[in-house]
Amino acid sequence: MTLLSVENLTKSFGGVTACNSVGATINAGEIVGLIGPNGAGKTTFLNLISGYFRPTCGSIHFQDRSLVGLKPSQICRLGIARTHQVVKPFGNLSVYKNIEVGAFLRSHSKRDLHERVENVLELTKLTDLKDKVARELPLTMRKRLEIARAVATGPSFLLLDEAMAGLNPSELDPAIELVQELKKRGITLLVIEHIMKVIMSISERILVLVEGRLIADDKPKAVASNPQVIKAYLGESRA
Repeated sequence: MTLLSVENLTKSFGGVTACNSVGATINAGEIVGLIGPNGAGKTTFLNLISGYFRPTCGSIHFQDRSLVGLKPSQICRLGIARTHQVVKPFGNLSVYKNIEVGAFLRSHSKRDLHERVENVLELTKLTDLKDKVARELPLTMRKRLEIARAVATGPSFLLLDEAMAGLNPSELDPAIELVQELKKRGITLLVIEHIMKVIMSISERILVLVEGRLIADDKPKAVASNPQVIKAYLGESRA
């Protein structure tokens, strides 16, 4: 079942076109990777879906409902949450309180709020750090908290923007396990990531953006051997 579809999605900033007539679909239950060189338009694509930017033209439909013109808060209520490339927790609040901010969206009582926060803490393995002030966390835990706060909103579709950037090799496997666990719990994911080990291991399908255009939409092995993708990453002489 198609969860999200975009058609002719275009976003221009003055003379620069960050997304150029992109068309794609995301099916419920998938983990889809989104890759491309720096400046390819990946974060702009997420910003369009999540309502931070309004398209210059084109359509975005989530469960057959148009998202164009909706505020980020309205889109979040529909079931789309996201993380940001540069994590910005509420630095003076505890881990628990940061997650509580997201959990307020779906909670109907103090008891419900507490249960939601505790469930997310357990899922993201942050229980032992729940009283820790967010600004004191190392990068790997701030990244995890960013995901936890988004998951606390109760999404059916989660957009991850380089959630594993800056992690060392020993920290990657737990992060991958968390993404896979989110899928098991029924969350569809669109993941931007530059670490090929990660994107190839978790994605069922990969979208490739280059200069705002979608040049590939295929399974990981097919994308890895695609001449256009190789050219985009390695240059003309290596293609």
